Amino acid sequence: MENQYTISEAKNRLPAIVHSVEKGPSVKLTRRGRPVAVLLSIKEYEALRRERISFWDALAAFRKGNNISDLSDLEFDTLRDRSVGREVEAL
Repeated sequence: MENQYTISEAKNRLPAIVHSVEKGPSVKLTRRGRPVAVLLSIKEYEALRRERISFWDALAAFRKGNNISDLSDLEFDTLRDRSVGREVEAL
C-alpha cells in the first residue's frame, strides 16, 4: 500500500518523504481528502516514460527471434476448433 500525505504534511516532511520514495513505494498527495498528485522515484518515472514499441513491431520481432516468420495459414487451420458449439435448448 502506498503512503498518503496531505500537501501541508508533505511540505513539512519533504526530505523524509523523498528519501522513503527512493527506497520504496510511491506517495500519494492529497488536498482536502482527494488525491491530487503522486511522488515517485526516478526509476519508476523513467519506466513510465520509456519509449514503447508498437504491437506490430513487437510481434515482428517475436516472430523473427523465434523463427516463426515463415508459418503459413495452413499450419493454423488445424489449431482452430471449427465446430458450431454445443446445442442449447431455448426456453
